[in-house]
Amino acid sequence: MRWPQRVAAMLLTTVLLAGPPTLLVRLVGWPTTDTPRVALWQWVHDPLTEQNLTLMLVVLAWLLWAFIAYLVTATTATRLWAGVRWLRHLPLPTPWQATATGIAGAAALTITTPTTPSTVDEHAGTTVGTIDTHPHGDAEQVDAAEGVRVPGGWLPPQVAEQVSAAASLMWLRRRRAYRPARADQNGPDVGELAPLPATVTAVQAAIATHDKPAPTAATAVGILPEGFPPAGASVLGPGAPAAARGLLVTVLLARLRDHTAPEVVITRDAVAALLGPAAPRLRPGPGLRIADDADHATALLTAATAPIPTGEAVGGRPRSVLMLAAPPNGRLADLLTAGPVTVVVVASWPHAPVWHVDADGHSTTDADDGPAVGPRVCVLDPLATTDLLTVTGHAQPAHRTTPTQPRIPRQSGPQPAPTDPGPRLRIRVLGEPVLIFDGAPLPVRRSAALHAVVYLAVHASGVASQQLAEALWPGLPAHRLTARLYTTLSDLRTLLRTATGHTIIDRTGDRYRLNPDQVDVDLWRLRRAVTHAASTLTDHGAAWQAVVNAYTGDLATGYAWPWLDPHREAARRHVLDAYAALAATEPDPRRALAWLQGGIRVDPYNATLHQHAIAVLTSLGEHAAVAELSDRYTRCLAAAGLDSALDAASVPDPTT
Repeated sequence: MRWPQRVAAMLLTTVLLAGPPTLLVRLVGWPTTDTPRVALWQWVHDPLTEQNLTLMLVVLAWLLWAFIAYLVTATTATRLWAGVRWLRHLPLPTPWQATATGIAGAAALTITTPTTPSTVDEHAGTTVGTIDTHPHGDAEQVDAAEGVRVPGGWLPPQVAEQVSAAASLMWLRRRRAYRPARADQNGPDVGELAPLPATVTAVQAAIATHDKPAPTAATAVGILPEGFPPAGASVLGPGAPAAARGLLVTVLLARLRDHTAPEVVITRDAVAALLGPAAPRLRPGPGLRIADDADHATALLTAATAPIPTGEAVGGRPRSVLMLAAPPNGRLADLLTAGPVTVVVVASWPHAPVWHVDADGHSTTDADDGPAVGPRVCVLDPLATTDLLTVTGHAQPAHRTTPTQPRIPRQSGPQPAPTDPGPRLRIRVLGEPVLIFDGAPLPVRRSAALHAVVYLAVHASGVASQQLAEALWPGLPAHRLTARLYTTLSDLRTLLRTATGHTIIDRTGDRYRLNPDQVDVDLWRLRRAVTHAASTLTDHGAAWQAVVNAYTGDLATGYAWPWLDPHREAARRHVLDAYAALAATEPDPRRALAWLQGGIRVDPYNATLHQHAIAVLTSLGEHAAVAELSDRYTRCLAAAGLDSALDAASVPDPTT
């Protein structure tokens, strides 16, 4: 039954229950207060009087109402009791029932979303679907094709894709700036591997739902909303501050991919009005300048627009976007009427068009023939804004107290003995994930199951069920996670037990972990080699060589799960440290160069390894090789969207 019918039925029931008693009491009054004997004698003596007939009609009406009330009460009580009994006797599904339910659910999802691509595991010979990893249709996670809702705002699809691309660029910048340590050096602050802010990972999860490739400069998001006046507007309405924050993020994201995009000039009072307590985290940088006041903004804009003829813009776009918390006046107002500047005033400005924005981002503009409906624009609260500006490099990350530690820390969790008393399940997660038993790959047909295996391999000491479920299905409502996790793990444990004859995934209370006595994980072998290399007192070269040999590829190659990047980068840094240590202790420069080239193959974006290799080549007189390596590195950075001209300042001196 649809909700209008439910409302109509409820109204009719209310009228039937409350209407008759009200009318009877108001028109006739309550039943007679005479004794039953007197009333009965009067009726026998003269039954057809007007008073007796009226009395009979009133009694009949009350009886009819009582019957209706009884039916309503009995029906309601029956339904309530049936619901209570169903809850009390609700059975937990057996493994076979859970498996059947999961297969049926997967089939239903496959039928409703036929265009979702799949990932083929060439080694295992099976198709690993991506549908049940990020289910569609949840109100809390809007279809990325129609925009992405995150805690604190809403992003149009193009802006969400740019956020995902900026997050990837941020990890590339971290890889480029990382300085691999020598054997006797300590590592950096562990905050370098801190996960990205929650708003960023929420956007990444929504984008991953559709497995879209990251946008390039050629598909950069539009700078201004469609229909926004080129000269600027007064932004008003319940969503005006949120829309201004969204515009700030949009322009800076575009600037990150295209250096000809407009820059933003914003006054400090506008920063305070838009970001509130988060205002101190905003920092100037490429594409963003913060003016102390209106006069300072005038000076910045004068310098920016001087080389451009009056009224012209670059590629049809404004040269600058000025954001103000109060209407401009004086010299600033004169400059705005003559230069290619788009002004966004989050206040009433009588000399500019009005752009209305509601709390959900829907916009309208004032026109001569009435309000004109505009597009839905990006709206963000202060926290979501600073989260997103972190990946553009314009906001300080949230403060973390993270003490330094040795470059190669001892790993927590189970450390299986290197001896193998019998056949064990081999789990390879360095490279493309695959499970191998008795020399043959095991087909894992549910992508969520393979995802769970990789997550448990990374977290060797085990994880709580809620943590695992949230990693597998980010953005899914919490009340839907338990059943999905139970179905996935039940199916996976049955598959592994049938294939190997052993319990591969242990469960203790609310925690799951891989059984270290029954599995051999290549990531665990890498960690053991790293721990040994960090603690050995003799034969350092062999210890670091063991680390290099244990690293067979990036963690979970081919997958872009939001939780994965910090762990993938940690494993990569271990092997870069090994290559750097081997090169630093090698007296033969050509052999040292070979170690450096091995590290560059692992991470072609790392600046330190390139500088060390260039220094060695220069000492050998290989000037042509120096030019070739430098040119190849520059092209690599440009292809990734990293500006090599800006990177020059971040490249460390190889002699230090």
